Amino acid sequence: MIIQTGMRTDIPAFYSEWFLNRLNAGYVLVRNPYNENQVTRYSLSPDVVDLIAFCTKNPAPMLPHMDALKPYGQYWFVTITAYGTDIEPHVPCKEAVMEDFKRLSECVSVDSIGWRYDPVFLDEEHTVAWHISEFEKMARTLAGYTKTCVISFLDLYRKVERNFPEARNVPQKDRIAIGKELIRIAAQYGMTVRPCAEGTELTTYGADCSGCMTIQTFETALHASLDVPKKYQNLKNRNCGCMLTADIGAYDTCAHLCRYCYANSNLALVRENRKKHDPNSPFLIGHAMPGDVIHEAEQRSWIDRQLKLEW
Repeated sequence: MIIQTGMRTDIPAFYSEWFLNRLNAGYVLVRNPYNENQVTRYSLSPDVVDLIAFCTKNPAPMLPHMDALKPYGQYWFVTITAYGTDIEPHVPCKEAVMEDFKRLSECVSVDSIGWRYDPVFLDEEHTVAWHISEFEKMARTLAGYTKTCVISFLDLYRKVERNFPEARNVPQKDRIAIGKELIRIAAQYGMTVRPCAEGTELTTYGADCSGCMTIQTFETALHASLDVPKKYQNLKNRNCGCMLTADIGAYDTCAHLCRYCYANSNLALVRENRKKHDPNSPFLIGHAMPGDVIHEAEQRSWIDRQLKLEW
């Protein structure tokens, strides 16, 4: 199966010690974000975990510990934008993250890493022309280190509206104008643009709109075919083709504090939760609580060992 670490928080950036401890212990406990006493226990044995997926803005804390990940397949999405600290207060500068991206790519291979340039939003400073110019500079730097660039336009979730009230939806004409140029530039540098949950409006211009974290994404990283149960295939959301993988993170725990973040409610709650973090706990935040009901996840390897693919 696939274990996801990054849809709710940034584990490599802020919780790498905890994550390495969980790999050593061989399991992790995850609270249901909508029912805190409902807990799932996931084995982290390589016998049942085929691949670990990461989404991060700062892979640097994990780079000295890549040997611990050798028993697993890996796929890394690294988000790198050109926004400043007014938008991404605690994200390292893009130059440093791009150098770490290169190191990571050399470690895991170009088939196991993708660049995310998202979310795209517009204001007086961050114009259509600004995005195109900054994207070209970054694509030139990352050329040869990835084949994939994921883009998306800002979604105004309730948490985003609360934390970034001046944000606005990107009009379709601007989405097309930006998308067309980013697709052209990416192709120039050997990358395919994959829009994230943006429908198919950029297909005409050369984007791959099949999804960003798809079964094929992980099969390419593993160089193997996967037999994925239907419950993990995202059949309901037509705008999103990504797999519904098991996430071991927790909301309201990411200290990047990006203004556009959909996973943090507010700064005070993030600070409160981070104080509860114990690197030695099986939970990312806190410990066992009265009333906890622990459910053992059904896990098996999804690798189809009967089918040989040529990659």
